[in-house]
Amino acid sequence: MTVLLEELGKKFAERWFTLLVLPGALYVCAVAAARQLDGFAFGPLTAWVKGLSVPHNGASALLYVVVFGVVAAAAGLAASAVGALVERLWLAEDWLSWPSPLRRAAQLRVEARQARWVVVERKEADLLERYGNGLTSDATPSGVTELDVQLALRRVLSIAERRPARPTWMGDRMHAVVAGYQQECLLDLPSVWPHLWLALPDAVRAEIKEAREAVSKATTLAGWAVLYVAVAYLWWPAFLLVAGLFLTARQRGRRAVEAYALLVEAATRLHAGDLARSLGFDHTGPLDARTGQAMTLLVQGQGHLIPLTLGWPGQR
Repeated sequence: MTVLLEELGKKFAERWFTLLVLPGALYVCAVAAARQLDGFAFGPLTAWVKGLSVPHNGASALLYVVVFGVVAAAAGLAASAVGALVERLWLAEDWLSWPSPLRRAAQLRVEARQARWVVVERKEADLLERYGNGLTSDATPSGVTELDVQLALRRVLSIAERRPARPTWMGDRMHAVVAGYQQECLLDLPSVWPHLWLALPDAVRAEIKEAREAVSKATTLAGWAVLYVAVAYLWWPAFLLVAGLFLTARQRGRRAVEAYALLVEAATRLHAGDLARSLGFDHTGPLDARTGQAMTLLVQGQGHLIPLTLGWPGQR
């Protein structure tokens, strides 16, 4: 037990140092340097660095290191907190409960995305129909190629897989999984998920945890982008860094959410039947509407469980 606790302590310290202290130390140094810079004139910074003195007293040096480490860790915690807020905005799982100004803005965003999605989805359906008619008919070819259809489909998916119901692409990507199972087999996935999570094999849970952590890392990077606005305020060229960090975080976030949604969907499809049998239902084969609805009513009858396991978007 002692060895186990020591190993856990080492891993915790390593993660704490890697995820909080190192990025925080870089941020503190960036803020300190930005205070000395004036445009692209690096002379003041060079003079400031040369003027720094290292304490010769061991206790003073240790105090400097401790204070620097605490400030760096605080910056890391701040980035993580801002990242949690960014994640809430990106996934927009509970946007209907946001404060009134944000909720109104989100509603306008949802309506705009719905309008765009309807237009491009109709164009994609029209192109697909014309392309299919051109393949099966002896009439004059429609002029629609497979590439045209693929590009039209990409335009649809760039907005949302299904009719938008959230103000962001990432939120709609997760919502598409929930809506898909609701439509396919009347399964309310957020309610059933805690039970399904406990029934999943360890290897599957590990994959989902890894994908979930990738989402959190992307949102934390966005949190750092927000904090670096302070550096850009002190030294305007850093706005390029802020833009680069945020665009990178957004791109990573989209990829991570896509992978995470696919894993949640696949895990549900592969193991929902096992859960149904564990709950006492006589079920074989793919999940049908009767079993899905019965599972939903069973778990909701025990109280509408909030998905707090480490496999659902609301948990960091």
